[in-house]
Amino acid sequence: MKIFFSENRVNYSNYTFDYAIYCLKESQSELAEIYEKGFLPYTGDLTIEGDIFYLARSLRVELDSFDDTSENRRVNRLVEPLQITLEVIRKEDFDLNDPAFVNFCQEYISQRIGDDNMSLERWQYILSRETGTHILRFTSEGKFLGFILAALDNTVLHYWFAFFDTEYMRTHSLGKWMMWRAIRWAKDNGLQYVYLGTAYKPGALYKIRDHKGLSYFDGYKWSKDIEKLKELCKNDLELKEADHFKLLDDKNTFLKKL
Repeated sequence: MKIFFSENRVNYSNYTFDYAIYCLKESQSELAEIYEKGFLPYTGDLTIEGDIFYLARSLRVELDSFDDTSENRRVNRLVEPLQITLEVIRKEDFDLNDPAFVNFCQEYISQRIGDDNMSLERWQYILSRETGTHILRFTSEGKFLGFILAALDNTVLHYWFAFFDTEYMRTHSLGKWMMWRAIRWAKDNGLQYVYLGTAYKPGALYKIRDHKGLSYFDGYKWSKDIEKLKELCKNDLELKEADHFKLLDDKNTFLKKL
C-alpha cells in the first residue's frame, strides 16, 4: 500500500493545516491491514483507476465482544415470519447485469439515496472495484428482499453498500436486520471484525446504539469510548475553532498516553 497526504484547508491564525490522508491499495491481500489503519474505500471520482481509500472516523464491530442486544432480538423477531435466506456469493459468480438485480438497486437508489448522491453510473463503477468481493443476497420464497456489497477476506467483512425492499422498512426494520444479520454471519464464521463505514453526525447514531463490541478509529487508535463517540457525532455539525488536540484542556496528559 502507498499512503499519501493531500493538502486541504489552512488556518494560519491558530496553526491548523489540514491534510486529507489517502491510501492506494496495491494488492487485495492488503485489505485487512488497510481497514485496520482506519481507511475506507473512496469512490467519489469515477476517473480513478486504482482502489483508493480515505482515512476517517471508521466504525467497526470487534466480534469477540459482539453479542445480540435486546434491539437485535426485537428486530429479528419481526423478521422471522419472512423466513429470509442469506446467500454469500463471490462477486465473480454473481450476474451483476441481471435486470432483476439492476432494477432492484436502481429502485432503491431513487427512493432512499437519491440520484444526485448515487448515479447508476457510479454504482456500476463501485461494482467494478476489486475491493468489493462478495454479494450477500437475501431472499424470501424466491423474492429478492435485499443485497449487500461487501469486502470480505479471512478476517474482516466491510458492510459497504446495502439495498433492500423499502416495503419492509417500517413494518420489519429490514435495513437494521440486514446489518445485524451480516454481523452475526461474520461472527458465526470466525471473522474478527465487521467494518460499518463512517461514524459522523447524528445520522450515524443508529449504528452505535444497536450493536455491542463497537470501536471507532480516533485518528491514532481504535477506541472503545462509545460515549465519547456519541458526543462527537452529536457535535459534528458545529463549527470548531481548531482541531481536537488544540481544543483539549490537558494536552500533556493526552501526549503521555500516546
